Amino acid sequence: MHPWAWWCWAIGIGIAVSGTTNPLLLALIATAMVVVVMLRRSEAPWARSVRAYLILALFVIGMRLFFRILLGGSTGETVLFTLPQIPLPEWAAGITLGGPVTAEAITGTLYEAFRLAVMLLCVGAANALANPRQALRSVPAALYEASVAVVIALSVAPQLIESIARVRRARRLRGDSTATLRALGTIAMPVLADAIDRSLALAAGMEARGFGRTRGLPTAGTLPVMLISSAAATLGVFLLLGSPFWQTGAWLLVLGMIGGGLGLRAAGARLRVTTYRPLPWRFTETLIAASGVLAAVLVLGVGWLDPDTMSPALVVLLDPLALSPSTDPLQWPTLTLPMLLVVALVLAPLPLTRPRRAATVESTRNDTRVRLLRAQAEPEPTWR
Repeated sequence: MHPWAWWCWAIGIGIAVSGTTNPLLLALIATAMVVVVMLRRSEAPWARSVRAYLILALFVIGMRLFFRILLGGSTGETVLFTLPQIPLPEWAAGITLGGPVTAEAITGTLYEAFRLAVMLLCVGAANALANPRQALRSVPAALYEASVAVVIALSVAPQLIESIARVRRARRLRGDSTATLRALGTIAMPVLADAIDRSLALAAGMEARGFGRTRGLPTAGTLPVMLISSAAATLGVFLLLGSPFWQTGAWLLVLGMIGGGLGLRAAGARLRVTTYRPLPWRFTETLIAASGVLAAVLVLGVGWLDPDTMSPALVVLLDPLALSPSTDPLQWPTLTLPMLLVVALVLAPLPLTRPRRAATVESTRNDTRVRLLRAQAEPEPTWR
């Protein structure tokens, strides 16, 4: 699969997640993403990083709840418990330590933290499914320097996890299986040395392949076009999300994207960047990317609807308020038909792709079958 198809799918789901705080929908999206990752990831080292992102998501939820309880959670009337309140000086007015903790404050914080955790999980799913080296080969020529930095930054966490696993495996083979804080010092130095070796190998490879080589002067007017296009796209996104002039924002966003694409094409004409065996973008990749985009459009479109101007039947069917259930007063979250469609779009890559492990096993079986047929076709040796 093309790596940018997985990134488009994950980014679209992340945008959809940013438009809701419904814990039921967030839990279903997180579960669906984990299922897709576990069934469609490869055996590569970066495919094992989803566990670290799950731990990071749980850490984010725990820290948000901890600071909410510590700094005062008195919004609402349903008091769960009361902590001893610590008086602060006058220059810290507006900040409280301790005091009553209410269910409304805890619920609101939990919803916000859960949304942020699922957005982190979207990044982890893209890292686990997309090959970062193949993504580097599929960017416009004008952005290949920035793409190198981005791909290296995104692959730091998977490579660090791989280095730690390799060092721990080597320590176990030597008979040292301690997992205490004292063993951290013995693991840190080999991991640091491995990271330095990887950096030197990467620098040598980039130098050997002529990284940064150009073949002419830059095209005149490229930089102003890209700056104006970027400003127009940014203003379009702001108007599209935060103002009633969403039609103007949509036009500015489209014009900015077109201008940015033309500027990148003109700027890349002066670079000597070649592609070895370019990855094809097939119809399957289009469907996977479209599933993420449709999920974002569906959530944002339902969120923009006004329940006061809708018929009662549409309110029951769509219910825009269900995307952000009330926490003061407390309201039990519900699921609607658009939310179930979003979960189905998250699971869309499953019927569109094949399991990589199954494909590997099937190819191995085919090779074994071919060897057996060849052995049967060959004449038996004559022994003297």
